[in-house]
Amino acid sequence: MKNTPSVLIVGAGAIGSFYGAILKRAGCSVSTVLRSDYDAVRAQGIRLTSPLGDLSFEPDHVYRDGDQADEAPDFLILCVKVLPGVDRVALVAPWMGKKTCLVLIENGLDIEKELADAYPDNPLVSCLAFIAASRTESGVVEHKAYGKLVLGRYPEGIDANCRTLSGLFIDGGIKIDLTERVVGERWRKCVWNTPFNPLSVIANGADTRTILDTEGGEVLIRAMMAEVMSVAAAEGYPLDEGLVDQNIDATRKMPAYKNSMALDYLNDRPIEREAVLGNVVALAMHHGIAVPHLNTVLVTLKMRAALEGRG
Repeated sequence: MKNTPSVLIVGAGAIGSFYGAILKRAGCSVSTVLRSDYDAVRAQGIRLTSPLGDLSFEPDHVYRDGDQADEAPDFLILCVKVLPGVDRVALVAPWMGKKTCLVLIENGLDIEKELADAYPDNPLVSCLAFIAASRTESGVVEHKAYGKLVLGRYPEGIDANCRTLSGLFIDGGIKIDLTERVVGERWRKCVWNTPFNPLSVIANGADTRTILDTEGGEVLIRAMMAEVMSVAAAEGYPLDEGLVDQNIDATRKMPAYKNSMALDYLNDRPIEREAVLGNVVALAMHHGIAVPHLNTVLVTLKMRAALEGRG
């Protein structure tokens, strides 16, 4: 690997753009693969405002989906939504080299296996992003708060790629936690995502403050978090009971925030319903665990999708 690794971001929306900017600031060559934002980014680069300062940058190369790079990157970072019908294996295929490390910065549970099976000889690093960031228009991203990544080798362990990537992100100005059990950390993140994201859709794109401050809102969030934790424990990943309070306190401290699922819904884009919520409910059923709040929200989302023709 070169002293300054090459990075390719596949899916440079809000999340991909932010972490691409951080790696660019750390001295990496950073290129992007884009669909709808291709023309805007080619013309003006990626404009990114942040509490960390102006992180705007021009990618070293801007590719359309389906192009192929002259040289495979050292790190391919996949940041697309995990949606039914999205073939993530096909999306990364044109860019993967024999030594390319595949990095996932995506939401949800059980999202790594299909890629690990497709590229068994390539290292796979799984990352969880704790960040409030939104794409406000083509090629324009607003980073509001946080940005820490938790990362580890999939299915477990910490390797040289994890350490190299961690060092680069730290050099770029964000916090990193390395973990030996990245699947357990995915459960930890679901304690926040699984309640807040789907509820924001049911409530027509409500932000975090509206959800918590509405009468009964915080009680509902707490009940859903407790159900997620019960399923995590059954899967072999018990979590500290204090995590519920930690999540609520941290959410109240940050600005009112419309999460990614809310923004996708408001902009008529597909939502990650199954990756974020459906998979948790399916595992609960497998273990015979009652999750009435999670199941009610899931069924309501399905009803709403059927009514609106979203599938």
